[in-house]
Amino acid sequence: MDFALPLAFLLLPLPLLARLLPPLKRAPSGAVYLPPSIADRLASGASGGLVRLAPRLLPALIWLLLVVGLAGPRQIAVTDALSVSGRDIVLVLDLSGSMQIADFSLGGANITRLDAVKHVATRFVEGRKGDRVGLVLFAEQAYFAAPLTFDLPAVSAAIAQASIGISGQSTAIADGLGLALKRLRTSDAKSRVIILLSDGSDTSGTVVPAEVGTLARSFGVRIDSIALGPRDLETSPTDRDAVDSATLRAIAEASGGVSYRVKTLDDLGAVTAAIDKLEPSLADQPPVSVYRDLWIWPAGLALLLSLVLLLTREREA
Repeated sequence: MDFALPLAFLLLPLPLLARLLPPLKRAPSGAVYLPPSIADRLASGASGGLVRLAPRLLPALIWLLLVVGLAGPRQIAVTDALSVSGRDIVLVLDLSGSMQIADFSLGGANITRLDAVKHVATRFVEGRKGDRVGLVLFAEQAYFAAPLTFDLPAVSAAIAQASIGISGQSTAIADGLGLALKRLRTSDAKSRVIILLSDGSDTSGTVVPAEVGTLARSFGVRIDSIALGPRDLETSPTDRDAVDSATLRAIAEASGGVSYRVKTLDDLGAVTAAIDKLEPSLADQPPVSVYRDLWIWPAGLALLLSLVLLLTREREA
């Protein structure tokens, strides 16, 4: 343990120097003279030794504690270093009505596309140590559910709380990408990536999604798209729940990113593993030493003793 400001201990003799000042002039007072017999009885009822000494000892102890707190006692603690990759990743998650279709399997039970995405996306986010991760949710409208942050558990919690219907039923892919791109455009990270997870065609946006990919590339932002669902519009053009994988592929290619096709939960897990290889998380760094401030303890004790001193003087009065 050491002190942040050891020169503060030079203040310790300050009260002694104050005693060298001329005493205050006392105002005349009207004293009450008592007969010796009554005065002796009052003196015999006076407080004991420790209580009588408290008004003299407590101020000195309080001053000592205040000086120690001002000196800034601190303790060196060893903690794990936060590896900062200089990479910003925004997940853009589709919450349109078709995401509630239960055509994925987990543990032998059918789950919805949204639950499948939540299951894998949460694991993906938890492994992004050193990255700033954000979350955009979109359907008919798009909004940031979690800003870019190193607080990965908070992003995972936002993914877990996502539900169908909170932003409409349509699929405005371009709006979701545009909102993520707007935030990443002003980022000074050396690597900026958008990961789009969607299962449908753009049915609500006013901008062609592929144009957003071209715009992203001009800003130095890469878009990786993940197409969710067992059927494609290319092979099942009359299926309203089929995935427009061609559009999602065009978005990724226009930005210089990679497009993935996911038909099962195993495919989705393989995709996140592939993205991990493209955007590797940093290895653990050596631990670092940080200071843990301890001034609160002497300062708090000084406050407590000040209250005791105040109560003691009120009792004497």
